[in-house]
Amino acid sequence: MKIEEEIHQLKFRNEYHKLAVNIIYTHGWLMGQETKLFGKNGITANQFNILRILRGQHPNPATINLLKERMLDKMSDASRLVERLRVKGLVKREYSKTDRRSVDVTITDKGMKLLSELDKLDEALDSLLANLSPKEAEKMNSLLDKLRG
Repeated sequence: MKIEEEIHQLKFRNEYHKLAVNIIYTHGWLMGQETKLFGKNGITANQFNILRILRGQHPNPATINLLKERMLDKMSDASRLVERLRVKGLVKREYSKTDRRSVDVTITDKGMKLLSELDKLDEALDSLLANLSPKEAEKMNSLLDKLRG
């Protein structure tokens, strides 16, 4: 459905304005779809992102700063997300042996098992974008990369 129909706005200042609105709206739509998928497993998309980063680091720990650097949503509070994951038993937090001001975060076996289950959602996640052909997805990736400069 066209953005004009989705938000009931017929006029935009120009195509750049329309594009900005469309990207913001589409981001919200995609996050809503992910929330439905991840919510069934008791985590948020940002918590999922943290777990994926930690799995990629495994068996090495990650600092909160490393998590912040690699997160998709740069506005997220990584410390708070890690604490929620710790309470669920999905990650461990320990003070660094080399720097007492730093905290090392590692994924637990329970976290790895949850990610293994969530890997089964890859097809469902891909299907959210299935209105685009692989070639169109490639072009969209290229255009978004270009947009960010």
